[in-house]
Amino acid sequence: MPRLLFEKTGNAVWISHLDLMRVFQRAFQRAGLSLTHTQGFNPRPSVSIALPLSVGVESRCELLDFALNGEEDSTDILSRLNAALIPGVKVLSVYDQGRKLKELAYLDCCVTLEYDKGIPEHAKGEIAALFARQSVLVDKKGKNGVTKQDLIPLLRSVSLRQTDTCVLELLARVRCQNPSLNPMQLPAAIRQYLPELPPDFARCRRIELYDENNTVFR
Repeated sequence: MPRLLFEKTGNAVWISHLDLMRVFQRAFQRAGLSLTHTQGFNPRPSVSIALPLSVGVESRCELLDFALNGEEDSTDILSRLNAALIPGVKVLSVYDQGRKLKELAYLDCCVTLEYDKGIPEHAKGEIAALFARQSVLVDKKGKNGVTKQDLIPLLRSVSLRQTDTCVLELLARVRCQNPSLNPMQLPAAIRQYLPELPPDFARCRRIELYDENNTVFR
């Protein structure tokens, strides 16, 4: 099945996962690219996104699988879709024979921590020390209620850098499947364990996807 790599930035980050699926379905239609449909009582266009993105999260590494009625050139698909898509959603590449999604294991993310009155003294060191602990338990809300999730086994690497007097960037490689870690759990842990250092605002950006061997996943 063909696959495309796309980004979701700007105001488009506020589009929900289901609405994003509709955006692509309509873009294929406007671009004159006929999608196949699933079988059964409620046929749906053959479009699926690998890792649903939370509202408000930016990404430059989203994967979408699709199936067309007939053959189309990859370059032609890319240009026609981009002409039909909304601002903030852009196809970066189109290719055949993507890897099996079960091999997708990690993603790189950047969690931006903003402090209105400037970064507190020693914040960088204390936050780094927090994620160097043997265990960091936080609440995780799910379909079955609230459970405790240990972040440390789901973090492959963490680093911090200061980009402004008011901004720290937390760069992390986190587990994204079986089990997965929502990167916004990282600022939640700061608020819980370091109550004197909570950021006034936190936002997240996905950067890249990897398999178990740290090879870029496509």
